[in-house]
Amino acid sequence: MWGNDEAERIPTKARAVDGGEAGGRAGLASIDGSPWIAYRRLMPHESAPPSTPANSSASPVPFGEAFLFWVKVGCFNFGGPTGQIAILHEELVVRRRWISEDRFLHALNFCMLLPGPEAQQLATYVGWLLHRTRGAIVAGAFFVIPSMFILFALSFVHREYGAVPWIAALFAGLRPAVVAIVAAAILRIARRSLRRPLDFAVAIAAGLAFAAHAPFPLLVAVAGAIGYAVRRSASPAHEGVAAPSAAAFTAERTDLPRPSWSRAFRVSGVFALLGGIPFAALVFWRGAADVLAREAVFFTQAAVVTFGGAYAVLPYVARRAVEDFGWLTSTQMIDGLALAETTPGPLIMVVQFVGFYAGTTGAADLGTAGALLGGLVATYFTFLPSFAWVFLGAPSVELLRGDVRLAGALSVLGAAVVGVMVNLALWFAKSVFVPFDGVAVGIAVLAFVGMTRFKWGIPTVVLGAAAVSLLRLALAGFA
Repeated sequence: MWGNDEAERIPTKARAVDGGEAGGRAGLASIDGSPWIAYRRLMPHESAPPSTPANSSASPVPFGEAFLFWVKVGCFNFGGPTGQIAILHEELVVRRRWISEDRFLHALNFCMLLPGPEAQQLATYVGWLLHRTRGAIVAGAFFVIPSMFILFALSFVHREYGAVPWIAALFAGLRPAVVAIVAAAILRIARRSLRRPLDFAVAIAAGLAFAAHAPFPLLVAVAGAIGYAVRRSASPAHEGVAAPSAAAFTAERTDLPRPSWSRAFRVSGVFALLGGIPFAALVFWRGAADVLAREAVFFTQAAVVTFGGAYAVLPYVARRAVEDFGWLTSTQMIDGLALAETTPGPLIMVVQFVGFYAGTTGAADLGTAGALLGGLVATYFTFLPSFAWVFLGAPSVELLRGDVRLAGALSVLGAAVVGVMVNLALWFAKSVFVPFDGVAVGIAVLAFVGMTRFKWGIPTVVLGAAAVSLLRLALAGFA
């Protein structure tokens, strides 16, 4: 019932809220794996299903029914952001008719502008539309909770039994597949983001700067500032972006709270307590220099700069966790990414694997409890800002949706992400292919061609790579 093929059912009509078709493409061009663009390519002539009226604050959907639905979504949300958003559309708009088509696209456009995992934030936002605060908490939390338990189990197996020959062979096959998956993602994002000489220049500069250990948050800030300044100095017509009308951004916002300083302070205060109290408890218990407190700071910082999706922040997390903090090895980092690719939930759940190994090495006095707590801290402080953006930013960001200068900032930011991701791919490739392994190179090449030419899905690539590696182990046993 739920799968990547549901993406073909996403309607493709353009909305005024996107600033016209051209404006919508420009506004989303820099976001990793933009489902809106992917859906338009899949079904360019599909008409929209019948819409239902947008829900008012008095939601007709029983909370108990919605609760069970969000739990179900969390258990089956495979397929990355495109597949996950297709699942949400199929269930919320087509089958259950809980929200209208226009409201769904409006929510999707909003979440595309936020840092963090867009599919999880879309679920959080729709939960808020249906049942306000409690709906947002349930929808956003259960989008990741099932994945947490699965990754905890797989992380434990990896740590305890990773040296067992057949398990080691599985991961040996997954590593070149991960290199191919990252390379295919780079190609996909580059085709969408590198459109002008400025984009290529920014990508090259960002890649070189990141290789020279420039801070990733600084690269994000500089790229965004360049894009904002360039778009500000150009007219919408010159940039090929339809100038949006004021009326285009007022539709379907009557049920949203209006931006106000008092509301912003209240929401900010709540999330400051939600982050500050656990952090203070960790510092009081273990000290500010302990790995758990350092995790809280690091993953909060990473969550703030995840514009462009999980692939954009992976180089930052991987380099700091492996080279600066020494929480895990580069090979273990690749294994964690492979596990995150093949389990339900957002790809950014790889941070839980990183946190698990951080707790293993840095909180060894706690035993397995330290590893579990490390994974929990990483997950909590990564996703807490995602909830904050939805609760805090919705009214204000909706008003900015048609700002072409904001679209320009995101567009150049996408170019910088390409340059940084090339560093990630080269770093992974060095770890996998050096010393030279012909079988690993063959798996990577076959997987890359299959994904880019024949549109193989990630599950096909991962299962095929694992099967080849197990076959290699079996043949070696007979030799």
